Amino acid sequence: MYLTKKNNFFHGIVFHHFHDSKNHMKSQGSISNDEFYKIIDFIGKKNILNSEDFFEKYHKGKIKENEVCLTFDDAIKCQIDVALPILEDLKIKSFFFVYTSMFEDKPDNLEIFRFFRTNCYKDINRFYKDFFKSLDKNFENFFIEKRDIINERKKRYPFYTHDDLKFRLVRDEYLREENYEKVMLDLMKKKNFVPEDNYKNLFFEKKDIIKLDKLGHSIGLHSHYHHTKKEKLSYQDQLEDYSKNKLFLSEILNKSSNYIQTASHPFGSYNQDTLKVLDNLGIKLAFKDSMLIEKEKKMKRINNSKFEIAREDHINILRRINL
Repeated sequence: MYLTKKNNFFHGIVFHHFHDSKNHMKSQGSISNDEFYKIIDFIGKKNILNSEDFFEKYHKGKIKENEVCLTFDDAIKCQIDVALPILEDLKIKSFFFVYTSMFEDKPDNLEIFRFFRTNCYKDINRFYKDFFKSLDKNFENFFIEKRDIINERKKRYPFYTHDDLKFRLVRDEYLREENYEKVMLDLMKKKNFVPEDNYKNLFFEKKDIIKLDKLGHSIGLHSHYHHTKKEKLSYQDQLEDYSKNKLFLSEILNKSSNYIQTASHPFGSYNQDTLKVLDNLGIKLAFKDSMLIEKEKKMKRINNSKFEIAREDHINILRRINL
């Protein structure tokens, strides 16, 4: 039984990666179509609202505690190839949150890097060995200094291993974006990996967004550049980023800008400026990436505001099914 005393409140379920036997390799955190069916069955289809119903019931104050919705982040092609046929089979309409720099031929390098380490290494531990070996010697001291942060993130993301958390901390706070990309590009060069050869198999095309909309799924904002630390940007930079995201999606769908009314926070990163930006852009509902009350964000409850609706990661649900 999915809904218990700990999570018996309305929220979203967030999905990212899927795998199959044709085009999408199994990777860390990915699930198969059978596992997707199992998750839906475990939650209970009767508890899953269509995206439009979730949106309307929330704003009318009529949403029930046991009602959830399905959400998909990052505009990853495997969602179209593996998840969408199942959603259509079960007649479940969901939220798809799309970042848009890929439509300027500037796709998210994080997704490319993920694909690289999945397809060019026999397992994730071999990648971590090469990655950490490429860093200077000071990074071990960095881990000691950040020990409390690693422990805190383990509570928030229990499905990550210790090395997963170390890697993400190095990526986001030790190397930062520019230096991290340099390290990864060097590793890719050594493996003769060409990113552009894999774009079509990795990311949504414009026709995928149009298809989702025509089928009745909800398209929402996920920023333009998909920064890992959105909260570090100024109000103006966030406004420009989300405005560009909204403009791209509106033009792709040939709709007015008011058509896009939902969003999710990339990497769960946001601050009060972000919430003001979303409000100013006419967004009516936005999702975060955890089921926690985050005191550093001045949250008083789990679903703290219309821009901070909780989501459970599908990996946590799958772990419960497999216990």
